[in-house]
Amino acid sequence: MTISVIIKTLNEEQNIAGCIEAVLTHGAGLVSEIIVADSGSSDQTIAIAKQFPVMIVQIRPPAKAGCGAGAQLGYQYANGDFICLLDGDMELAPDFLNEALGFLKSHPQLAGVTGHVMEKNVSSLEYQRRAKRQRIENPAGMIDRMNGGGLYRRESLQSAGYLADRNLHAYEELDLGLRLAQHGWQLHRLDMPFVGHSGHSTNAYSLLKRRWKSGYLQGSGEILRAALNGNYVGQLFKTLPELKLWVLVYGWWLAIITALAAAYMNVHFLWVAAVVVFAPVLLMTFKQKSLAMGLYSVVAWVFHAAALPFGFFKKRTAPQSFIESTILKEP
Repeated sequence: MTISVIIKTLNEEQNIAGCIEAVLTHGAGLVSEIIVADSGSSDQTIAIAKQFPVMIVQIRPPAKAGCGAGAQLGYQYANGDFICLLDGDMELAPDFLNEALGFLKSHPQLAGVTGHVMEKNVSSLEYQRRAKRQRIENPAGMIDRMNGGGLYRRESLQSAGYLADRNLHAYEELDLGLRLAQHGWQLHRLDMPFVGHSGHSTNAYSLLKRRWKSGYLQGSGEILRAALNGNYVGQLFKTLPELKLWVLVYGWWLAIITALAAAYMNVHFLWVAAVVVFAPVLLMTFKQKSLAMGLYSVVAWVFHAAALPFGFFKKRTAPQSFIESTILKEP
């Protein structure tokens, strides 16, 4: 029973050595191969990874990089009975693979097992917000997706057709979870650390801008389109509350336009327009107990909602089709 570890990378020169070293240390005797699946790094990620006994494959144009494409690229070269999926800014926890492998062996209905993603960098508002959500939204037990990765049974991935939809810039784990559920598989989170996650130290607003340019924010529209194609859109709305939130954001925008139009006709409605504009910020500030976090939350909603149509109407490639790539290093 062998484990293939897939590490997705894109400009991870600060973290890739620690990521690989943790796998080599904590996966000794279990991991049969480590595959670095690179989405076109322009820094020293590849040069650093070449110092280790790993296979390195890199996406090649005209294939388009993305979170889904990175995972699927590694899967194309993986041979293990189990697939462990990591990002290049993660470090595998010491006991996870042993515990997860044993749990999968004793629970044949499970497609995959994960644990808790421990956020190491909370200097950015984005990762402060994520860390809070994880404490609330990621309890141990049965789950519908394995955000951040985990250990998958290869047999389950084969029944679902592929590991990750190459078209998705985000939500690829949720898409996989929904496809696995269609084939009768389940997912589980152990009450233990899976990885430590370094994340980005970039200013949260700069990170939003970068994610807009990279297409990451289009992920909700992309998975909605994928769900329509795969006939699981109803289940998607049940498991992705963000979609309902974006609908509310669209309603908020309509209310702002209506209030501004009324204020244009009658200046006495200007105060109504001001209330409509700033009410969500005030509500989130009260909820988060922080003006900075409240303002950032609302700005993030706006970016995500604006990006959804671009992702939904984007041209799709067959999700399981071969991703053009180059082998940069054999193991």
